[in-house]
Amino acid sequence: MKVRHNDTYIRVIREVAVARRREDPKVEALREERTLNPRPEAVTDEAFAASEFLDARDLVQVKYEMVRRVRVEGETVSGSAAAFGFSRPSFYEAAAALDAGGLAALVPARPGPRRAHKLSDEVLAVLRQRLDADPGLRSADLVVVVAEQFGIRVHQRSIERALGRPQRPKSGSGQ
Repeated sequence: MKVRHNDTYIRVIREVAVARRREDPKVEALREERTLNPRPEAVTDEAFAASEFLDARDLVQVKYEMVRRVRVEGETVSGSAAAFGFSRPSFYEAAAALDAGGLAALVPARPGPRRAHKLSDEVLAVLRQRLDADPGLRSADLVVVVAEQFGIRVHQRSIERALGRPQRPKSGSGQ
């Protein structure tokens, strides 16, 4: 019997899924919370290696301990950053985040845009005008309008979300 490429691919996918199920529950939890350290092997600090409590896989714990070592124990920024697998600029970012928002600020932000950055107020105004003139327009039609008038490619779901929001008041309107 000849093994097809798809059969091999499916077998590999199943093996990965089984391996994931056997994964340490802490690793799964850290990954879900976006706090899994992508480079735990870079943490060379002796206390982390000798401790059952400290875990190099926990990014928040690693960053906190890196900052604490400098502030409480007087280690150098360069030495602490290197021992915890970070650069000096990363140390200063972690320290500033900790000062500004506590431990929660050490959790990496979700990736991706924070708002509909392509759909400016000008673009949304044109789309609303088009919808007022022809309420039967679908979001797919509006994608074409944006592409033709502004040269911007957007997903129809982005348009739906943006138009579903209440209009922001104009700044400087004197109210």
